[in-house]
Amino acid sequence: MNAKANTAMNRQDFEQALRDKGAYYHIHHPYHRAMYSGQCTPEQIRGWVANRYYYQVRIPQKDAAIMSNCPDASVRRLWLQRILDHDGHEGDVGGIEAWLTLAEAVGLSREEVIDERHVLPGVRFAVDAYFNFARRATWQEAACSSLTELFAPEIHQSRLDSWPQHYPWIEENGYRYFRKRLSEARRDVEHGLAITLDHFTTEAQQQRAFEILQFKLDILWSLLDALTMAYVHQTPPYHTVTDQPVWHRGL
Repeated sequence: MNAKANTAMNRQDFEQALRDKGAYYHIHHPYHRAMYSGQCTPEQIRGWVANRYYYQVRIPQKDAAIMSNCPDASVRRLWLQRILDHDGHEGDVGGIEAWLTLAEAVGLSREEVIDERHVLPGVRFAVDAYFNFARRATWQEAACSSLTELFAPEIHQSRLDSWPQHYPWIEENGYRYFRKRLSEARRDVEHGLAITLDHFTTEAQQQRAFEILQFKLDILWSLLDALTMAYVHQTPPYHTVTDQPVWHRGL
């Protein structure tokens, strides 16, 4: 019996198909559309910043998990930069600190963001699902899940272009994170994309890559779904049984 022919996409078509997944990126979610069109209330902006912090602090942990599964020192050396970008290093306070500056710029205190009191259960569940995937998957599959960075520069630029006009009450120093990530995301995606194009070469592997990227897109979309329920529809978790924010840590 003849072996089944490999009907995998060539490298160029595979890359384009990955990029086409941008149609499902969370820049198209109604919550994001409202943010960059100036329709969000201060409470909705603060809710997004406070909840997104939980994603931000998990990113370097996720990247450390990927490195722990990768036996290739050359890959680890390049991937290490992602951790430094978020955690900081000499001469750069890092992305997490820049996010806390954003939090203060929108009127939140550092304490209430760091202690995660505002983090919704749906947000925590989705972010933890992403972290656990990266920890348990092969390092190539986990690297593939980072490819939402293909679309990230556009979303950062949209905030820089629209927020100062629509939300003049936000302090200007809060925008440092978005400016920082414009160049970092472009650099990171070159590495993650090269790993994906090199590793996922059969039809079955490429289909798996599409599934992984869609999973990550689902994670990001789900975060905004949770925020929509709490801050747009005013139906936070357990709103039918209590008026207290029982999702706060320690309660």
